[in-house]
Amino acid sequence: MMNLALKRRVTELGPWFQNMRFGEIETAPDHFLGDYPAFKWERFKHVVPQDLDGRSVLDIGCNAGFYALEMKRRNAGRVLGIDTDPRYLEQARFAAAHFDLDVEFRQMSVYEVAKLAETFELVLFMGVLYHLRHPLLALDLLHEHVVNDLMLFQCLQRGDERNALPEENYDFSEWAVFDQPDFPKLFFIEQRYAGDPTNWFIPNKAAAEAMLRSAGFSVEANPEREVYLCRRGRRPYMVEPPPA
Repeated sequence: MMNLALKRRVTELGPWFQNMRFGEIETAPDHFLGDYPAFKWERFKHVVPQDLDGRSVLDIGCNAGFYALEMKRRNAGRVLGIDTDPRYLEQARFAAAHFDLDVEFRQMSVYEVAKLAETFELVLFMGVLYHLRHPLLALDLLHEHVVNDLMLFQCLQRGDERNALPEENYDFSEWAVFDQPDFPKLFFIEQRYAGDPTNWFIPNKAAAEAMLRSAGFSVEANPEREVYLCRRGRRPYMVEPPPA
């Protein structure tokens, strides 16, 4: 495809949230975060095997497919990206075709993952949790239905950066612990944050890790503040499996 035609098609598919590079053409060169998500990927890509050796990958909230395509470049086998936004999926299919990468994309919500009826050796759940009205349900559904082994997880965080581990129990009369900045906190956004009406819950660091543990995931690596490589484990005894 000639550069002029390529540039025209990129414009037709816009606006883009992910900055993808098609030669000299960038899809979101003026992104408010910078060269996103490439600059973030550079900070944590070392925790993903350079050779995925045919492993299956599910990218949830794939947007324009940046991470899904990177997994395929690392020799993943089956790669599936899902998103609720048809425009993002059109962008992702265009990018996969342009780079001649065999990646499948479907319009689907994280709440629908049981319909896939399959598990994946690596699940990417990046930048989705804080957009959900039911974040713990989403984590429970991933644990129950699609995560076979590893999950690469990222969630916007605000508040204290320390990671306090709560005690096993607190007396009903305990109040002070809830005022501690490093206690797990989940901030609820009633209206908008960053102009986005889908930003609902933003955890501090302690809460992000506590939510992962409560859904049955152990943290294997935390290469940067918001990113975790997690392994599927057993749910805590008091956590019931989600409805089918």
